[in-house]
Amino acid sequence: MSLPPKARISGGDGCRPFPAKASPNRRRALLFIVAVPVLLGLSLLLGPSGIGLPDMTASSGQAIFSLRLGRFFMGMMVGAALSTSGTVFQAILRNPLAEPYVLGVSGGAGLGAALSILVGGGLLGAVGLPLTAFFFALLTLMAVYGIANQGGVPSVYSLILSGVIVSSICSSVIMFLVSTADIDGMHTVVWWMLGNLQPGSWAEQAVSLLIIVCAIVGLWLLAPALNVLTLGREMAHYQGLNAGVVTISSLLLATLLAATAVSMGGMIGFVGLIVPHVMRALFGPDHRWLVPASALGGGTFLVLCDSIARTVMAPIEIPVGVVTALAGGPFFLIVLRRKMKYAWID
Repeated sequence: MSLPPKARISGGDGCRPFPAKASPNRRRALLFIVAVPVLLGLSLLLGPSGIGLPDMTASSGQAIFSLRLGRFFMGMMVGAALSTSGTVFQAILRNPLAEPYVLGVSGGAGLGAALSILVGGGLLGAVGLPLTAFFFALLTLMAVYGIANQGGVPSVYSLILSGVIVSSICSSVIMFLVSTADIDGMHTVVWWMLGNLQPGSWAEQAVSLLIIVCAIVGLWLLAPALNVLTLGREMAHYQGLNAGVVTISSLLLATLLAATAVSMGGMIGFVGLIVPHVMRALFGPDHRWLVPASALGGGTFLVLCDSIARTVMAPIEIPVGVVTALAGGPFFLIVLRRKMKYAWID
């Protein structure tokens, strides 16, 4: 599958020339590869009492480090899922503001997960929570696109507005469920909604890890097709690409990633907005590089946010969703202001 040598791509970084053999800047890629393990190592050393490892000779120190390690892996999985999902939503919908939280997909997945927690998703075992979240996330995505679609390609503004409306409805239903739940159920759902990386059962983590890895690998295999699709459906048709199959497959995998992330960590917003833009600036618009870079960058970003959440106001722990929202809100406004000048945002 060949690409035009100077075709224009409508990606999150604007209309940038997309050469046939696009590759990331080696210096930037090397800097990223070096920075990631340093930042991840620092996150394991950060704690409420400062920087350093707990006393590993004591049982309490071992328990603390085990908890940090569990949250580390949770952050890597949830962050990778959210950022990869955001990357694909931006490519398929061809606007830089698309991400699970903004489009309402996270809200739908949150409603499904809340129902599973309160009503009893344990009937389906370890797959009950992500499966219910995925089903409701898919319904939400269909509703958002259906509301925004008025006989043509939905504009970014109609998608955002529809996402806000549907997400508000989902939030209202969640609040109703919380208000009618018992004390334990109410506390569990509220803490989960704010963003929580406390590890669940090993069975749930194993199932979620399998789903996330398979979905990311599937999207990476679709990366050449995503490169063509971002050039437009007409160009994809001339390249012999079945745009409908690629679009549906990519949206399903991206929604599955977002739903799994929500079922694991709760309503953590803007990871799928911030990380894809940063990775696109570092590695370019080629999804063969962008998908794995976003997965690794998203995991690193969320692990760092979790480290900040548990140390900045120690011994009080801030929900990690609050930290990502504080970072993502201004970032969203900056991207919106910058991208309004491009003609492809109608």
